[in-house]
Amino acid sequence: MKKNLTLIIILGVILVLGGCGCGQYNGLVQQDEVVKNAWNKVQSDYQRRADLIPNLVNTVKGEASFERGTLTDVINARASATQIKVDPADLTPEKVQQFQAAQGQLSQALGRLLAVSEAYPTLRANDAFRGLQAQLEGTENRIKTARNDFNDAVQSYNTKVRTFPTNIFAGMMGFKQRQGFAAEAGAERAPEVKF
Repeated sequence: MKKNLTLIIILGVILVLGGCGCGQYNGLVQQDEVVKNAWNKVQSDYQRRADLIPNLVNTVKGEASFERGTLTDVINARASATQIKVDPADLTPEKVQQFQAAQGQLSQALGRLLAVSEAYPTLRANDAFRGLQAQLEGTENRIKTARNDFNDAVQSYNTKVRTFPTNIFAGMMGFKQRQGFAAEAGAERAPEVKF
């Protein structure tokens, strides 16, 4: 009788721990998928921007005879930014930083293009350019929102990975902390616009 009671207690403990482990694992998988989905949305918004840029550049070329260097910078930065691909299943800090750096160069080039457009009233008066400019500004806002959503998903996931007792299961199952987007070096200084 005592052996049966001991066996029942041991089986009960194993079932409880197994149930907790399954629940923790499933929760981590759900959080991991939320992070991956948020990253895919970030990439989608960056792709939207990359797709918009050729139209913007072609419109500007047709209307403007100003600073060809600015347009060249935008074209080159777009080409560089679209070369960087990051798999959501392998979001290492180095890959996220590399992706962020390429997108930062494109953001700077677009900022110069938009600043130059302010100095050319005939360019600003062009309806097609204004429409594309509004689309581009909207896309930049979408990117900011998607990056913030990604950072929120990463924070929630990292909190779960680090919280006891989930951290024990996370370590055993190979779930590691993720890195979100951070401000680029020098982002605290406003860009200088010269005409």
